[in-house]
Amino acid sequence: MGGAAAVAVLIAAAVASAGPALGLRLRGRHREPRGGTGALTAAAAGGEACGGLRGVPAALGNSTHQCIFDDLSSSVSLSWVGDSTGVILSFGQSKLYRSEDYGKTFVDISGLINNTFIRTEFGVAIGPGNSGKVILTGDVSAGSRGGRIFRSMDFARNFIQTDLPFQPLVQLSYSPRDPDCLLALSTENGLWVSRDFGHTWVLIHRAVCLAKWGSDGTIFFTTFLNNSCTDLGFLELKKTSDFGSSFKVLGTRIYSFGLGGRFLFASVMIEKGPRRRIHVSLDQGESWNMAQLPSVGHEQFYSILAANEDLVFMHVDEPGDTGFGTIYTSDDRGIVYSKSLERHLYTTTGGETDFTNVTSLRGIFITSVLSEDNSIQSVITFDRGGQWVPLRKPKNATCDSTARSKDECSLHIHASYSISQKLNVPMAPLSEPNAVGIVIAHGSVGGAISVMPPDVYISDDGGYTWARMLEGPHHYSILDSGGLIVAVKHSSQPINTIEFSTDEGQCWYRYLFSKEPIFFTGLASEPGARSMAVSVWGFRGSFFRKWVSYTIDFSELLSRTCEDKDYTIWLAHSSDPGDPSDGCILGYKEQYRRLRKSSVCRNGRDYVVTKQPSVCPCTLQDFLCDFGYYRPANQSVCVEQPELKGHDLEFCLHGRRELLRTSGYRKIPGDKCSGGESPAREETDMKKKCTSTLLSPSPLAAPRSPAAAVLAVGTALLLTAAIAVLLVKKYVCGGRFLVQRYSVLQQHAEANDAESIDVLSPPAPAKPGYHDDSDEDLLE
Repeated sequence: MGGAAAVAVLIAAAVASAGPALGLRLRGRHREPRGGTGALTAAAAGGEACGGLRGVPAALGNSTHQCIFDDLSSSVSLSWVGDSTGVILSFGQSKLYRSEDYGKTFVDISGLINNTFIRTEFGVAIGPGNSGKVILTGDVSAGSRGGRIFRSMDFARNFIQTDLPFQPLVQLSYSPRDPDCLLALSTENGLWVSRDFGHTWVLIHRAVCLAKWGSDGTIFFTTFLNNSCTDLGFLELKKTSDFGSSFKVLGTRIYSFGLGGRFLFASVMIEKGPRRRIHVSLDQGESWNMAQLPSVGHEQFYSILAANEDLVFMHVDEPGDTGFGTIYTSDDRGIVYSKSLERHLYTTTGGETDFTNVTSLRGIFITSVLSEDNSIQSVITFDRGGQWVPLRKPKNATCDSTARSKDECSLHIHASYSISQKLNVPMAPLSEPNAVGIVIAHGSVGGAISVMPPDVYISDDGGYTWARMLEGPHHYSILDSGGLIVAVKHSSQPINTIEFSTDEGQCWYRYLFSKEPIFFTGLASEPGARSMAVSVWGFRGSFFRKWVSYTIDFSELLSRTCEDKDYTIWLAHSSDPGDPSDGCILGYKEQYRRLRKSSVCRNGRDYVVTKQPSVCPCTLQDFLCDFGYYRPANQSVCVEQPELKGHDLEFCLHGRRELLRTSGYRKIPGDKCSGGESPAREETDMKKKCTSTLLSPSPLAAPRSPAAAVLAVGTALLLTAAIAVLLVKKYVCGGRFLVQRYSVLQQHAEANDAESIDVLSPPAPAKPGYHDDSDEDLLE
């Protein structure tokens, strides 16, 4: 970031959407503060007293900074400019504010954009890395022929007004290789590119439905042939590697396409019948292989849940309105797939899936399944989908009434589906790559997910064990690479306290940051979890809102930089220290240098996660079930799929038919084990050609009655609501709508006062997901 590397930049610009846009974070069992601003109480997660920190009120009182904004808008939008720089926030569209000290003070710079209103749905586009580039898209009148943007190349210190020769349909997109190169899709389906950071624009193609940058600067896009992007299955997939000087048709009969890791995916219509198949390319569309996955019909869909350089998680929807499907995991070519998890919850009601990547430790994912009795339960995998198991019951929690036994139950995590159903869940699960092992999530403990207000649980070992951290729903954030966790109670009433922990949620301190409470709207902390500061956002006044933020810097409280004595060596994935293979996951062990819970110090911005890997001998745990095999529930042995028993296992690879002879196992992509067990597996070339012609660039006839599909946009999971209040103890999911189960469980509830996806048609930016009655493939 040049000379501004140590400067935090915040920009504020207003939006006029309904309700607060900031959302996020937590609550505990603590006594109320006794005094005014700066008063402090402390308690452990179990309720007993705890201490250790001294001088908290004075240290935080001197480091709490209030900002009052003279604006009456209904919501606030924040965007951070670069790494270790700052935030853009918006008020009332015409207000633009900037901070250079991490939100402690702001300057109104609305004059730099001539007090222009900023678009609510995609008004801010931040350049990659520390490029310092910012583009604001103005909200011009509907009758205007072109749009208007404001460009900054110096972290929003100055802006240049530029009028566009088109109206943008979606947010402008930066090239991953060169932030000066931009692409845009217009409301008239034109594909525009700029090579000088938006100063000049060139129309390179018409009739474009969706466009994406490849990792090397290639542009991939689909075009329609019959005047409509709703002609799914009759689109063409093209690419250009020279900004539109030349084009190459990669395939026809395209339904949708997506990029993930080094893979290019296309959902392609089969020539006979309304079904389609996934094709995958490893050379940017020059050659294709048909993925060994089931074909899907009109009412089904594919969804890429996760993809990196050597593994793909693919959800395949079940026929009918079941609300679930099957997760398949790929080999390192993205071609051969194996069943990983059946009855995976992925509703057609709102396109919700709870699939969550735990980023604080490798190989771990959490999701939900729809059981036979239609209740929803959480499962976790520690080996990239090799085996899924229930989450262990937290050590300091009791089983609720959804459990069959008071002694046997498990933890169930609230994620996107719960949020979409308007349960009292303010945040999805949270983990950070540099906060090793830490996972924070709302959950319930019982036989299935409960609709009662959840508590907040924490794991310090990647999800193997859990403990209740705070009682009731909260907003939460991880700071200082896990050395600090902050939380604010989720409440409809005004608040003036923030809670924080320096020992991974064991002991909580409560700090009164203001004498006058505010209606809380969200926590804001710099992405990356390295900051020592957090901002509490909210407003005062019920009719005329006055926005206010309190930025609390913990640097003075945790002033001592951590030393070697403050760290300990921790073996990840450890469950049996006496076992020589203890900690072996995906073929190797990893020992991390982690901060001791008892250490009261700060990691600092320069903290780097250090680990020492060691290779393990191979065991069956290093192998997935092979093509044609699967692991039954709660079993570790791979068995043959009943429908394939007695049949040769054949698949197509690079245009040649291959015969697979297997004992049921194949090595997990990315597994580094050496020696040990090695189940037999052999692929034999059968000397038969099997090239798929489904993507053949040949002329297509228009469909007589194309089915219109309403398609959604986004890169994140859905966070919108579908159902208001449920007075039951379990979710019951059936067909397109949530079914309410009324029984004796209702009495218990009453007694307790009871969201990665491509655009194939004009998008709905606020909802990144799958709409009811649509059948698009969610390729990301």
